[in-house]
Amino acid sequence: MDVQAYLHRIGYSGSVVPTLETLQQVHRSHMLTVPFENLTIHSGGKVQMDICWLYEKIVVQRRGGFCYEINGLFSWLLTQLGFQVTVLAAQVRNRFTSVYGPPFDHFIAMVTLEGHRWLCDVGFGACSELPLSLETLSPQKQANGVFRFKHQGDTIFLESSAEAQGDTQEGLKGATLGGQITWTELYKFTLQPRQREDFRTMCQYHQTSPSSLFYCKSLCTLLLPHGRITYMGHKLLTTTYPTEDGCPVVKTTQELTDDEIPHILKEKFGIELSSPLIPKDEDIAPPSANY
Repeated sequence: MDVQAYLHRIGYSGSVVPTLETLQQVHRSHMLTVPFENLTIHSGGKVQMDICWLYEKIVVQRRGGFCYEINGLFSWLLTQLGFQVTVLAAQVRNRFTSVYGPPFDHFIAMVTLEGHRWLCDVGFGACSELPLSLETLSPQKQANGVFRFKHQGDTIFLESSAEAQGDTQEGLKGATLGGQITWTELYKFTLQPRQREDFRTMCQYHQTSPSSLFYCKSLCTLLLPHGRITYMGHKLLTTTYPTEDGCPVVKTTQELTDDEIPHILKEKFGIELSSPLIPKDEDIAPPSANY
């Protein structure tokens, strides 16, 4: 596996010295180039967690993946660049059912740099463009939203304002002026170190369970410099974020036929599948247990 080929895949040509600036720019480059997608599950394939398999898929084939794939490979890249990386496990609050997933539901990484801890997550979809500081509870404003951490004992909750979904400009304004913000829980986690092997059972769960977003919906989403584009089922959703000069958020939805979907995936996301995709957008069954 070639680190330089990986950096070329994400369009990064800057310094590789393990500094905060490098971490931020590599994270942002990854978010803007590698789609968050689960199309392997819906085109006759099976997701694996072996690093070499992930490298072949994401770097060589120029695909994306979901958290076990993207964050799994990204954490390897950060380690190769000389960063101190700790793998963590999170549980995602499903935005369709409002229920938290089981343990090891989500693979995330923490980077410790000069005694400062940063949450890195390029495999969640609509999450932060840059690493988030774990050393503060204050809102952290980024170009695509406002985020904060909330603690309950050893459990840390990551929350976003509505702005993270591109809904309104008030989230950014409120975070700046100290106004009221509506916060939404994204996921919860602890700082207990984990190993890659710990996630294999849940990786299989997300490919087969009717309580998993990834099993029930074929999807692909990518952060844009000023918005986000998302394919799901037979729809293409485009969001343009508000601008500082007062332009409002703009959302569009385009209905797609089966024949149009492969062209959209290639044109908008750079993805060409080797097997036919079966589009899917079914309701998600709530899990049998409350986690």
